[in-house]
Amino acid sequence: MSTVFTFLAQGGPVMVPILGASVLTLACALERGLFWWPLLRREGQIVAEVLTTARFSLEEAHQVAAAAQDLPIGRFLVAPLRLKQPSPETFRLAMETAGDREFVKMRKGDKLLETIVAVAPLLGLLGTVTGLIATFASLDIGSGGSGEQANAAAAGIGEALITTAAGMVVAILALLVFRVMVTLQSQQIDYFSDAGNELELIYRQCWYEPALLASAQVANAPVSFPPASDRTPESV
Repeated sequence: MSTVFTFLAQGGPVMVPILGASVLTLACALERGLFWWPLLRREGQIVAEVLTTARFSLEEAHQVAAAAQDLPIGRFLVAPLRLKQPSPETFRLAMETAGDREFVKMRKGDKLLETIVAVAPLLGLLGTVTGLIATFASLDIGSGGSGEQANAAAAGIGEALITTAAGMVVAILALLVFRVMVTLQSQQIDYFSDAGNELELIYRQCWYEPALLASAQVANAPVSFPPASDRTPESV
């Protein structure tokens, strides 16, 4: 451990923000991992249960989705199911609103990682410049050089190389985490869209259109009168 600290200390003061960027990257990766892991592990089962139950009972489907509101997919599916006899347009609007809200949460950390990807190499370059400045400042060409000057020059070059490498490593790590997150977000957008379209189709076919047809049949039903022999004077 002391060797690692010694190695990092040789990078000079610029290593402090680079180390801070690496800590932020690891913290963001851990937090996003805790966000994505339960979602990816459970969302298939939740969607299947909600869609299957919705064909027979919207109330039970609502209960299934409400029990999974700790996950984005649960909050997405429960939004239209909590409505009372909505129109298909209102049903879809509720899903789209909930989906937009969840997609914003999925993008948490993107700006931080983008900033680290852009800044970390620049910090490495800054360390390179400061290391070279220290190197040339320690040289006294007129004196013909000495062992102390050679050691100082070597330390400055080492500082330049260490900060450059550290900045690139942090930027590469942040970029990998960012690309994984973007890929997961893209997949989830497609998955939410498919699940939402399927749920809307079930609602239209199994509940809204049959209720609309039944209402139309009742409205157009002919009026029936009792036979003449059954009529009483009061009914005439």
